[in-house]
Formats: sequence, C-alpha cells, structure tokens
Amino acid sequence: MDTRTYDTEYYAHGTPAERWERARLFFDARDYTAAARVLVGLVEEVPEQTGPRLLLARAYYHSAQLQRAEGELRVIVERDPVEHYARLMLGRTLERQGRHTEAGPHLRIASALAGDFPQD
Repeated sequence: MDTRTYDTEYYAHGTPAERWERARLFFDARDYTAAARVLVGLVEEVPEQTGPRLLLARAYYHSAQLQRAEGELRVIVERDPVEHYARLMLGRTLERQGRHTEAGPHLRIASALAGDFPQD
C-alpha cells in the first residue's frame, strides 16, 4: 500500500464525531498539520458547520499556512459577519502576512463585537 493512501485513509477514518475528536486531540497536542489533515475532509463533508472550519483555520494559522487560514476565515465571515473569533483571526492572519491596512477593519469589528470600546 502506498504511504499516501495509508495517510489519507488514517485521517479520513471513522465517523464525523470520531474525526472531530481526533482533530481536537491533534490540535491540543500542537500537531497542527495532522489536525488540518483530519479537518479538511470533515469540512468538505459538513461545510455548513462553523466549528470544524474555524478549527481548520486555526490549525492552518498555527502551522503558518496563512493563505489557507485566510480562505477558511473568509468563508466563515461571509456566512456569519458577526462571528467574533473568525473576525479576530482573520485580522491577525492578515497582519501576519503584512497586510495591516486590510486587517484593521476586521480587528475593529472583532473588538466592537467583543464589547471592547475605547474609553474617553
């Protein structure tokens, strides 16, 4: 058996709930690349669910796959403009890519959604 086939089967094995738990275990162990491998298939299977997509974006962010993180975060923000954490992560992801002007509005919206208003 080809190693790539084994890897694909391993990361795709189990029910969605089992794969979600496996992805969270990898993420908690800071194995962000393995978490992303599990989550990619899960997100394809349940694209409407925010949780797996947000965890995938976080795994991409922590493994420095910033363009992929940005893509997942933009999907979330487009579907749910008031998703605070996705806004915050999108802003940070853009900052990490040196795109500070683009990051600003997302960070301000995230701050406002969190109730962090400047005190006069």
